Amino acid sequence: MSVDLDLEADGRTARLVGGDPIRLVRGTVGIAAFLALWWLAARATTPSYLLPGPVVSASAFVDLFVRRTSVDLPVAGTTAVPVGLYKLSQSLFHYIPGLVVGNVAGIAVGVAMGWSTRVDDYLRPVVRLLRPIPPLAWVVFAVLWFGINHTGAAFIVFVGAFWITLYGAYSGVEGVSREYIEVASGLGVESDWQMIRLVVLPAAAPSVLTAVRTSIGRCWMIVVGAELFGAPGVGYEIINASNNLALDTSIAYMFLISVVYVGMDVAFRAVERRVLAWQ
Repeated sequence: MSVDLDLEADGRTARLVGGDPIRLVRGTVGIAAFLALWWLAARATTPSYLLPGPVVSASAFVDLFVRRTSVDLPVAGTTAVPVGLYKLSQSLFHYIPGLVVGNVAGIAVGVAMGWSTRVDDYLRPVVRLLRPIPPLAWVVFAVLWFGINHTGAAFIVFVGAFWITLYGAYSGVEGVSREYIEVASGLGVESDWQMIRLVVLPAAAPSVLTAVRTSIGRCWMIVVGAELFGAPGVGYEIINASNNLALDTSIAYMFLISVVYVGMDVAFRAVERRVLAWQ
């Protein structure tokens, strides 16, 4: 009984501090070591603007939220907002639609290929032909088809998300135990749609959610590359600042990307744990 109480207390402590305290300390030491190495490298680099140090970069990051720019909002009218938030919103304006549509389409096609041998036979050669093409290789076509705007960048993100979730859903459906399907058939589940909705999708959910989580991070990197051809957003600002030798500002935007991704990943992990609570 005493051991159980101790384990329960340790679990509560871990939850309060956000995880295992020992691992938290190790992570803190790792970050401190990274910052120290970064500071030493910056001190040894000449001229100094080629590698801004942590303090200078942190100051540039704060400046992203101190400096403001005027934005015309639909309801509020002309409003001054922090530059960092404005550039981030531009990136999200094509990241979110591309991610959502790519995930939905990828899951739908992956489930169809994993469930139906006929669909798999028709689509597998096409998938094998197109899958090796990197998403950024479609930049030229995105510019020609949609122009240098949010739609073109969203298309690039869509391509990246589509392939990731397609393979995740495909492997998840293929891995569903035949016993589940046989039991469901014995209980009266007959149509393909009912079988997919009641049996296949819940059983394949871990694989599908892992693919969606992967696409969230991968497409956040892709969106930066998609903005290199001129679409507005954080990625464009990184290149624009580096062209002006303002590398501290480039690092500040890079850090902004990292912070936003960590927030999205933590939020998705919480949703994932809730969805898979039945396991």
